[in-house]
Amino acid sequence: MNREKARLMQIEVCKTAKAMYHSGLVAGTWGNISARIDEDHMVITPSGMDYERLCPEDMVVVDMNTLEYEGSLKPSIETVVHSAVYKDRPEVNGIVHTHSTYALTVAAARKTIPPICDDQVQILGGDVRLAAYTMPGTKEMADEVVHALKERAGALIANHGAITVGRTLAEAYTGSQVLEKTAMVYINCQSIGGGVEISQKDIDFFHDFFMNKYGQR
Repeated sequence: MNREKARLMQIEVCKTAKAMYHSGLVAGTWGNISARIDEDHMVITPSGMDYERLCPEDMVVVDMNTLEYEGSLKPSIETVVHSAVYKDRPEVNGIVHTHSTYALTVAAARKTIPPICDDQVQILGGDVRLAAYTMPGTKEMADEVVHALKERAGALIANHGAITVGRTLAEAYTGSQVLEKTAMVYINCQSIGGGVEISQKDIDFFHDFFMNKYGQR
């Protein structure tokens, strides 16, 4: 394992965790963030620690094959979920799991979000699916989340929250903000007859544009 890269990922995960907390996407010690180091290792936030007090060295280095970890701090209970997603999606290098208000509202109603916002389909890839209700931190949850994320960069987890992935941790964090906004728009649309879905042709165009042409390359 590249120790220099591991240290850089610890810094990035810690920085993103604090940003997530201050953005209101989580409350208390809930939610978790990770970044890939290499094909066998990741860095993830520790279990049950105050985001305000976190420092980079508190971010836990985990072996994704054995789930063994370095140091005295336990990793997030949902380490198994993050590991399963990385193993299934080699292009993913960052994961953000939130319990944000609007996303959790839709997840608690056990609904999916249709493709109604252009930034939603650009970044998340289409509709936002719902992973079935399971106990947190279990293989069952991991399997459900992996399934819900197929060809998507975001999903809801029934009665639990939301999860987003990205080619970078920054992209996954942006996705979490977009998913929360999309959930809010979806809920608001219900009061005026429901949102109108974007066509699959336009979804494909928008998502390809984001993945391959958007921004400065």
